[in-house]
Amino acid sequence: MKITPEPTDCLRCGACCFSQLPTYVRVTGDDWVRLAGAAERVAHFIGHRAYMRMSDGHCAALAVRVDDAGAAEYFCSVYAQRPQVCRDLARGSPQCQAEREQKSDRRPGTMR
Repeated sequence: MKITPEPTDCLRCGACCFSQLPTYVRVTGDDWVRLAGAAERVAHFIGHRAYMRMSDGHCAALAVRVDDAGAAEYFCSVYAQRPQVCRDLARGSPQCQAEREQKSDRRPGTMR
């Protein structure tokens, strides 16, 4: 397995926010309450369970900005209210490295 260097911060990565699965990020009842007014915009129910909405292959809460040099910056529009599963993913952890390795081809820009 090729190890990709850890980015200087999550704003230069965003890999954990990308997936084609509509059930990628589970939203618990506590998460829904924490999301408050943003819940209806960024989350939805599939059956009797709530998940973050996915849009264009990434979480609907993810915002992507590309600067004049073409470098992408990724940020969560509901960062302070994000689901617990997102809070639990530590930058540089084995789970983070796996996300970065598996998804490096799915994001705009390049891995740094």
